[in-house]
Amino acid sequence: MYNRVISHYISNKIITNNQFGFRKKSSTDKAAYKLINNILTALNNKRIVGSIFFDLEKNFDCVNHDILLAKMEYYGVRGVMHTLIKSYLENRYQRVKFNNKLSKWNKINIGVPQGSVLGPLLFLIYINDLPSVMPCTLSNDNSSSILFAGDTSVIISDPCFMNFERNLNIVFKTMMKGFNSNLLLLKFDKTYYKLFITKTKFLNKINIEHENEMVIQTNFVKFLGITVDNTLSWKQNIATVTPKLNKACYIIRRSRLYLTQVALKMVYYAFFFTQ
Repeated sequence: MYNRVISHYISNKIITNNQFGFRKKSSTDKAAYKLINNILTALNNKRIVGSIFFDLEKNFDCVNHDILLAKMEYYGVRGVMHTLIKSYLENRYQRVKFNNKLSKWNKINIGVPQGSVLGPLLFLIYINDLPSVMPCTLSNDNSSSILFAGDTSVIISDPCFMNFERNLNIVFKTMMKGFNSNLLLLKFDKTYYKLFITKTKFLNKINIEHENEMVIQTNFVKFLGITVDNTLSWKQNIATVTPKLNKACYIIRRSRLYLTQVALKMVYYAFFFTQ
């Protein structure tokens, strides 16, 4: 099922190029490169640039089956394959075991199976149209989006501060409509925006309001494992990673007295390489 669906989406170039998660020849490195490169390009062109980092809650568990199946039909998955996917999603039940006691079986009406081969692909299809909700009034020079599975980031830039502030609010409201229409939940307290500046510039304060709450403006934010600060100096990232690497070095140094080289390599990739 996975091979049939993914070959259809690849051959017809349906999956957005803004998506970097759960795809072959794609990675967090490429997503981070696009973010940093777009920011540096805007700064070099004397543009004001900022980014909104959206954090969605329980991504896989919020997938609405009817919406997903409608999108798959729109993308050309019809007939027997559409019926097969529908059968795969529907009439699933789950229960919980705790202290040797079992709860009652409950029917699962939303979400895609986690830990499955097909689940991540179905989720990518579900959110594939998110970049298309960007306002048509904004050109590619003014905005771009980066998706890694459910982690969504939007970069906005403009030479005029007033236009930049207006576009920042427009993009936030538009993306919220996109999330709401797909019944996706936003972790508002973990959603941030930040302005990127050179070391010689002053950081302006911009307000983004949503339902009488203000989106948090921060000087640095976690993006796919790296800490990005507002001047791209990497000092905060280095300060975050260094203690973890020191701890990993200690673990490897202590373990080498007891472990084989093969086992030590596993320890290295688990504790050091991943940082």
